[in-house]
Amino acid sequence: MDFPKLPPHSGSVLSVVDMHTGGEPLRIILSGYPEVKGDTILAKRRYVREHLDHLRKVLMFEPRGHYDMYGALLVRSELAEADLGVLFMHNEGYSTMCGHAVIALGRFAVDYGLIKAPTSPETQINIHCPCGLVKAFTQYSDGKTGAVRFLSVPAFAFATDVSVSVPGYGSITVDISYGGALYAFVSAEKFGLDVSKSKTRDLVDAATAVSDAVKSQVKLYHPVSEDLAFLYGTILTDGKDAYSEEPTANVCVFADAQVDRSPTGSGVTARIALQYHKGLIGLNQTRSFQSGATGSVFTGTAKEETMCGDFRAVVVEVKGHAHYSGVASFTQESDDPLSGGFLLR
Repeated sequence: MDFPKLPPHSGSVLSVVDMHTGGEPLRIILSGYPEVKGDTILAKRRYVREHLDHLRKVLMFEPRGHYDMYGALLVRSELAEADLGVLFMHNEGYSTMCGHAVIALGRFAVDYGLIKAPTSPETQINIHCPCGLVKAFTQYSDGKTGAVRFLSVPAFAFATDVSVSVPGYGSITVDISYGGALYAFVSAEKFGLDVSKSKTRDLVDAATAVSDAVKSQVKLYHPVSEDLAFLYGTILTDGKDAYSEEPTANVCVFADAQVDRSPTGSGVTARIALQYHKGLIGLNQTRSFQSGATGSVFTGTAKEETMCGDFRAVVVEVKGHAHYSGVASFTQESDDPLSGGFLLR
């Protein structure tokens, strides 16, 4: 049986490649978006938020997506050294950094010919994210791509041992760290929870309560841009922050109570920076981070010291695997009242 042609539709066709990294989805948008205007990557991020947000909802929300869908829109970068620019999207809006997406895009860029002359054993791909330039390195041999590692933007501990009042839980001490986005970190044990065994809903409720408390009680800033000065989410950990050859598990709840299925690439970056700041890990010590949701693993390594404004920072390398799950062309019918997307909670 031949596959049918596209069904009746109105408007543009949105073509995508779907991947996942450690279980966390990534919908890479190939075509169907109008021109994204803006002289810089951050200006483009503002433009899609203000003018093209309906398309985010079409692709991320049901019936084409789901509450925890994640997307990547390729755009032109203003940086000469960048091979591609990217904007990240989720159920609430647009992130500034996404490690699981960078890992997936590392494979995608090679497999789909964005890199004209891939090299073995690794091919470098410079990806311009809203937080800055990220250097990815994709394993490449005999025409096949494999694991991807990336060097992120400078990561730093923003504040440690911050006490916030969390409704329903009382005073909770958290750490705040930056890995391309700002996260609050707290041990799940403080809520009587286990990141690998507790119900996802209970973990989401605790993490969301922490995020709300930090957003309302802690003044956040970033030395490079105010566009980066927001709390992206809360990462609940197993409390095993001191270096060990055994994996340490965590669960990230970001955006609007969205649950990361992977160990969270930017979260691993921020967590390594936090551990380094506390003297719990040294340069070139590789740590394994496990997703409490799926058991998938990323590794993280502090490679060198640097500065980010007045913050002592580190450049962190994160490594993981991404896999393809399909391709699709999405359409809309003019008489479909749910065509624009919807979410159920």
